[in-house]
Amino acid sequence: MSRDARWKALLELLVERGRLDVEEAAADLAVSAATIRRDFDQLAEQQMLVRTRGGAVVHGVSYELPLRYKTARHASEKQRIAKAVAELVAPGEAVGLTGGTTTTEVARALAVRGDFTSGTSGSPALTIVTNALNIANELAVRPQFKIVLTGGVARPQSYELVGPLADGVLSQITVDVAVLGVVAFDVTHGTAAHDEAEAAINRLLCERAERVVVAADSSKLGQRAFARICSAESVDTLVTDSAVAPEMARRFEEAGVRVVAV
Repeated sequence: MSRDARWKALLELLVERGRLDVEEAAADLAVSAATIRRDFDQLAEQQMLVRTRGGAVVHGVSYELPLRYKTARHASEKQRIAKAVAELVAPGEAVGLTGGTTTTEVARALAVRGDFTSGTSGSPALTIVTNALNIANELAVRPQFKIVLTGGVARPQSYELVGPLADGVLSQITVDVAVLGVVAFDVTHGTAAHDEAEAAINRLLCERAERVVVAADSSKLGQRAFARICSAESVDTLVTDSAVAPEMARRFEEAGVRVVAV
């Protein structure tokens, strides 16, 4: 296993469990304890974790795993969700995409839809508005799409552009549908992100949209996070996986949110 692969695996285990012992991590990854100690020390130097006697812990309850270290957690669910979200988009629409692993999959699903081809007039099949650098990078090579990237300051954790420059672009446009990637969605507390600057940009995108779609696997439902994006009443459709609890789905539907479970 390469160092990068080990680091990804270690950080995901740490986020899931909150704490890891050296021996425990070594057994999980089938490597030596000395290798894990070196990995923990190097990750601590990068402020990715807090080193403890005999192991490591996450920084705190608001810990955010950077996008570049996220691997295939819930990968099949996210791909199914992305395909279902892509099917909600009509040719010629303007689509807003926030950052995140699920919305990145949505971008990929849009890219492979066969009916999204440029019309005879040369008009784009879709206009994609995003503040996510990685999404813009993936879709910029698709000639059938018009890509609008907001300005702003890049957050290394999520590749999202935030701040007044991003505000300035979004305040001048409207989109048909905003697709939100969130870390938490609760009927009472609404949608949320870890970072308040990201939440502010996502909130503005929602305000500029005719309809709002949340793309989130079921592990994020009924959860809360630090920075609120919008209320449940502001969301038109939730696309999630089939593991969503029936009672949870019912609560969202009672709040006026259409639930699509795939």
